[in-house]
Amino acid sequence: MRRRLDGVLLLDKPAGASSNAVLQAVKRLFGAAKAGHAGTLDPLATGLLPILFGEATKFSQFALDAEKSYVARARLGETTTTGDAEGEVLERRPCRVAAGEIEPALARFRGEIDQVPPMYSALKRGGRPLYALAREGREVPRQARRVHIRELELLAFSGDALELKVVCSKGTYVRTLVEDIGRALGCGAHLGALRRVQAGPFRIDQAVTLDALQAEDVDARDRRLLPVARLLEGMPRVELDPARARCFVQGRAVDGARAPAGPCGVFSEAGELLGLGRALDGGELRPQRLVSFASG
Repeated sequence: MRRRLDGVLLLDKPAGASSNAVLQAVKRLFGAAKAGHAGTLDPLATGLLPILFGEATKFSQFALDAEKSYVARARLGETTTTGDAEGEVLERRPCRVAAGEIEPALARFRGEIDQVPPMYSALKRGGRPLYALAREGREVPRQARRVHIRELELLAFSGDALELKVVCSKGTYVRTLVEDIGRALGCGAHLGALRRVQAGPFRIDQAVTLDALQAEDVDARDRRLLPVARLLEGMPRVELDPARARCFVQGRAVDGARAPAGPCGVFSEAGELLGLGRALDGGELRPQRLVSFASG
């Protein structure tokens, strides 16, 4: 029997499994009625995958929109069909990159850049994911998207291998970034390995592996769940007195919000999460999303 759970689990995703397969395994372990994840990782990738249970799924967009940090390993001198190690090799070139050439190449990709999404992605064209078209040998034009690379740091360089730290905005394809860096270095490259180490306020050292989770009993697993309110960290916070809280959880706007205009986390005076609101310039607070466990 499925049970009602509300909270956030920080999982260290293993290599070789899809994000959805890992989600389904975790959902079964917890016996959860409702669960989702915040930010797909390719099967090749490992690292931080927030799993959202129950009411937490209402706020998944904030985790999806959050800045992400990765450690990426690039293989120089080889390009592949998928841009990563899972694809077939398209071309091999001699790798004669000097250490002094790397920093100037990386500098070209810091800040706001335009990035063309790869064909092997879940983006859809005519209702079909691009990766399905790619597997049929088809390539279709893709529109470049603006992304932000806040940090791009060389961690290690040896022969044909680069290790990079990447801190980037949502929608960034690290595979494509690595391919573009390889192109800038004149030898080509593909993504050999990828590990997500941070997503918004969450860090990989807070995460549990799937193997460790499977070895625990129900109570130990449940203690790992973070409160739903953690998804709203960094957002302005509004606390409402009991009368205003009752109005808010009934879906009615309230006056007297002391918050900058825009989205904000709304709580009772006792610290209970009531939901997401939007504060207006005049002090009015309008409900945007409500949590069903809020009592007001």
